[in-house]
Amino acid sequence: MKKSLLKFGMVSFLVCLTFVLCVSVIPSSAKTIKIAFLGPLTGANAAQGNGAKNCFDLAIKEANKSGKFPFTIEMVALDDASDPAVAVSAALKAVSDPMVVAASGHWNSSCALATIHTFHSFKVPFIVWGAISPAVTDYNYPEVTRNCPTLVQENVPFAKWVIQALGYKKFSIISDTTDYGEQNTKAFKELAAKDGAEILSVDAVPTGTTDFRPILTKIKGLNPSAIYFGGVVMEGALSRSQMEKLGINKVFCAVSGLADEKFNEVAGKAAEGVIITKPGFDLDEMKGGVDFKKAYDDQGYKEPMGAYGIYAYEAANIILEAIKQVGPNDKEAIAKAIRGIKYNGILGTTTFDQNGQTELAPVTKLVSQDGKWVEWGKSEYATGKRKLPKP
Repeated sequence: MKKSLLKFGMVSFLVCLTFVLCVSVIPSSAKTIKIAFLGPLTGANAAQGNGAKNCFDLAIKEANKSGKFPFTIEMVALDDASDPAVAVSAALKAVSDPMVVAASGHWNSSCALATIHTFHSFKVPFIVWGAISPAVTDYNYPEVTRNCPTLVQENVPFAKWVIQALGYKKFSIISDTTDYGEQNTKAFKELAAKDGAEILSVDAVPTGTTDFRPILTKIKGLNPSAIYFGGVVMEGALSRSQMEKLGINKVFCAVSGLADEKFNEVAGKAAEGVIITKPGFDLDEMKGGVDFKKAYDDQGYKEPMGAYGIYAYEAANIILEAIKQVGPNDKEAIAKAIRGIKYNGILGTTTFDQNGQTELAPVTKLVSQDGKWVEWGKSEYATGKRKLPKP
């Protein structure tokens, strides 16, 4: 999988040369600059992409209204459709526009792994707002940073909660075959071994799979205490629904791949009692979080912001802060300013390590209760009024 994604990304440079001979700098007298947003605006993950796009747009609108910039900032929204090939095409559009000074993108790790080589080749600063595979920052491209936690950073507190605090010790794993799924499986298996838990089975399926009954029937016979799902919303919702129909009364758990209300909508009543973590804290408990939610609502966006919307908002503001520091005309200087930034935002203070990975990695525990995600500590499961299946 990684090799094919690498081919997507590395070949993009050669493809670019067929229609871009050079990327010119922005004229110093330019009255408008552009910042590109890339994410799934269509397809199964469109809810995540559009929510994040709206948050990115909100940051741009606020910057233009602030009067702190001597030019207008324009967002260029590009659809990756959760498809690496489409993502590379979108990246090529971004880097071929000389007015685009920076970009931020991707909810899917497969898309980020495909496009980072393009942004590196064309020296365009790029912040990843939602893709959480550790491999994204392994290349240590100076143009590439990521302000959301990796799936390893997410799985550590998740495993402590589910295994140590809740007491689940026997797991079956279902994941997708993308890098995201593979890395989640690897991370959780290692953490489970350290915490004394047993992995009874591991199954991986391609994205788009709709029938999980053969796998679930096998798992039912193994009798795990919980099923760890290493994929994303649609496949997760279908898995959970089919568990219910097969009479499998086990805990279904995951990290942030399921952190969208679309999961509850698709899974319906079967979503009840599913436990997950998502990056960041409850916005109501963050400094500026309530004001951010109000500002989002006041814009009248049709889609909910989603679990990663705040990261897209912060990514836009980090780019804007870097531009404020060094100006819009030198992309290398913008990338350097981003890598060395100490940005105080709603999430807290964002800094990046030597590979460009955020060092800020808080997580929130959630449970599906009455058709929506509820913070664990505020749920009836935490008080004992409702109970999860026994470990």
